Amino acid sequence: MERALRDKKVICIFVLPALIWFCAIALFPVFQSAGYSLLDWDGVTEAKFIGAANYIKMFQDPLFFKSIWNSILLAAASVFIQLPISMILALVLAGGVRGENFYRNAFFVPVIISGTIIAHLWLKIYHPSYGLLNMGLGAVGLDALQREWLGDNGTALLACFVPMVWQYIGYHMLLLYSAAKSISPEIIEAAHVDGANRFQTAVRVIIPMIVPMIKACVIFAIIGSLKSFDLIYILTNGGPVHASEVPSLLMYKKIFVTNEYGYASAIAIFIILECLVFTFVVQKIFNHIQKN
Repeated sequence: MERALRDKKVICIFVLPALIWFCAIALFPVFQSAGYSLLDWDGVTEAKFIGAANYIKMFQDPLFFKSIWNSILLAAASVFIQLPISMILALVLAGGVRGENFYRNAFFVPVIISGTIIAHLWLKIYHPSYGLLNMGLGAVGLDALQREWLGDNGTALLACFVPMVWQYIGYHMLLLYSAAKSISPEIIEAAHVDGANRFQTAVRVIIPMIVPMIKACVIFAIIGSLKSFDLIYILTNGGPVHASEVPSLLMYKKIFVTNEYGYASAIAIFIILECLVFTFVVQKIFNHIQKN
């Protein structure tokens, strides 16, 4: 068996089925979308080749840039709000607390719940008449702060960000928790023997040792934000007046509402390239951090 695993031809034979399947369901649609992005096509009638016209139109569309900006804001919220909360929870649980297993599972529950259910839950919370948020504000005498959270241009985007950030805190917490728990107890004990308290141990020992997992979480958070769709689609559908528009939702509308398959495919290709660029940048930043 060991001899077979060292044979490159055998390895290729075992990998080939998975590679073919990956190309069929992942790579082929990407190249197909790239081809569609060069066409003026409504999905029904004969397509017309127009070259880079869809990309030119895309970069001249103010709504497209607004959607990109909103997705970048969501990515920033995920990295600088969601991940720090996940890190704190992971470090606290990894340090050993009573009911550790219960809290670990409880924080992870929102991750396994369908995004549609999460969205409808928060629709009830944000409801202007009987929503828990407005009722809570009224109960403590803050009636002036009550508003239609998803119908107000100034609050719609933030109201969408809150459940999106909340839902995946447990996901990143579990990844960071697993990385922290994998550290040898002898290392932690040595830090304590040297006089480090729990905070110093976390900052100077645990966090530097789980940097690869932190990098993975940052990449997952950014990519998830850049291609976010379901929660915003249900909560606001990009409104009001495109205040909460994001690229994937704009792409969806261009395909199924205005039948601009070519333009929507150009947006899809941009989202893919955007995710690749951000992944490359994050990799470079963390490689620089690890070298120093």
